[in-house]
Amino acid sequence: MNKTVLITGASSGIGLHFSHKFAGSGHDVILVARSEEKLRTLSKEIESKYGVNSYVIPSDLSKPGASETLYEEVKAKGIQVDILINNAGFGLFGEFEQTVLSKELDMIQVNITALTELSKYFGKEMVNQRRGQILNVASTAAFQPGPLMAVYYATKAYVLSFSEALANEWGPHGVKVTALCPGATKTGFSDAADLQSSKLFQSGVMSVEEVVEEGYNQMMTKNKTVIIPGLKNRMLTQSIRFMPRKMVTNIVRKVQERV
Repeated sequence: MNKTVLITGASSGIGLHFSHKFAGSGHDVILVARSEEKLRTLSKEIESKYGVNSYVIPSDLSKPGASETLYEEVKAKGIQVDILINNAGFGLFGEFEQTVLSKELDMIQVNITALTELSKYFGKEMVNQRRGQILNVASTAAFQPGPLMAVYYATKAYVLSFSEALANEWGPHGVKVTALCPGATKTGFSDAADLQSSKLFQSGVMSVEEVVEEGYNQMMTKNKTVIIPGLKNRMLTQSIRFMPRKMVTNIVRKVQERV
């Protein structure tokens, strides 16, 4: 049976590839991002290529109230969301005293507040119907502090913790909640966060296709709460559990520094 999937940050990177993956698997999609032009182009491509319904809702989730407006627009269209992909998010590189506070507050709004609001609005419906899935895009950054990206790492720690808690609460109600925790990935994210010159992105990254393929397959076929694509990333997140916290923080600092 066709399901309807709402994907935030659908116009690029992981969100774009999730849009194609779900549509290619026969699901209708609701495409959400800031750029209406990019969404319209993507929507036409998806409908032509896969023969599914594709809905466009432009939304800037960094604006307070945007999540509620998005939810109301979906309801006004009479669409039932079966799967929610909370993918929208961005980062910012630099020492905290030098970065722009307004950008960090926007980051918190998108990475934490909007994700929480959309999980609340659509999750309540899923719980009431005793079925549904939510995938929140976190990061391997969620597992440790991140000097030079302090706010970003902290937001992803929230996403991971929040997702694990909801999975426990809502699992008995038939609602599956998953945190996808990719490591460094070749997307527009690294350009927006000014990360291309960091040692992290010079040491090898996964392709967005690999991340989405693994995330989709495990989300749809396995009952895993936390998905970490890539053996290297899984080994990294496991190994830091046995290191002193201060050592881990120092290592992250060195990895994040510019080449």
